[in-house]
Amino acid sequence: MKLSDNWFTALSENERGDIITVYGREDLDAFRTSGKFKERVEITWKYEPDAHGMPSDEVAARMEEMEEALRREMEKDKLAIQTAVYTGGGEKTWVYYTRSARVFGEYLNQALAHLEMLPISLYVEADAGWEEYLDMYEMREWAVDK
Repeated sequence: MKLSDNWFTALSENERGDIITVYGREDLDAFRTSGKFKERVEITWKYEPDAHGMPSDEVAARMEEMEEALRREMEKDKLAIQTAVYTGGGEKTWVYYTRSARVFGEYLNQALAHLEMLPISLYVEADAGWEEYLDMYEMREWAVDK
């Protein structure tokens, strides 16, 4: 299975009406249907939003540094695949599908060990059918970067 780096960007709203930027990965059918990635891990970073609900430049730079380190570690052996990123309304959430949430946690600690303590929380759920991904992928029809 070859992992693509093709993404789309769409806009959505949360329950409070805040604009949420959705960054979704394309070309993941082989991973989705393989049956190997049965658990979904969501990493959320809450931040003080600006007037548009986005993080400050400083916080955004820290988030990007974390994201790059984490994605590199998780995807090098295809332990986990990053499928989406949601930003807005005072929080940013990265979504991964993984072979093992326990091993994901170990890799996460390794990947982020060089960074200062981050204000992140993790949520894990069994999602063998990739329901969250399929729901997110429907937003592709509203992509702003076609």
